[in-house]
Amino acid sequence: MPRASKRRSPSAERHADTVRKVLFEARPAGLAFDQLSRASSLSPSQVRAGLACLRDIIAERGWPPLIWSRADGYKFCSDPTELQAYEVAVIREKLTEFRRFITGVVAPHAVLQPKGRWVKHLVTQLNSVESTLEMIADYSDV
Repeated sequence: MPRASKRRSPSAERHADTVRKVLFEARPAGLAFDQLSRASSLSPSQVRAGLACLRDIIAERGWPPLIWSRADGYKFCSDPTELQAYEVAVIREKLTEFRRFITGVVAPHAVLQPKGRWVKHLVTQLNSVESTLEMIADYSDV
């Protein structure tokens, strides 16, 4: 199931290691992005690259997931309830983004080319994805 990025630079791996060490030192508390940048002495772009690479490493090695919240910032988490709440929040955010893509790009494209084979296929597939994401986002056990 892990899907790591195909390319990872050595510098991104170094940044990931730095970010991991800083987050372990802060445990169990998390760190906001600016705190993480200051504590690691990395630039914001280096922290972003490190976080992305760290997520790939976490997936490869089976470590506890890295989550983010406004209250706690970035932190490692193994609490199932907290993980589920985070996952549902991300799905809701992506669903909103996805719906805006459909209404702002795909729907106008379908109006311009109502008989287009590509756009018909696209609309069918995107409606299916939207329905699936909506079921996850509406999951009531959170």
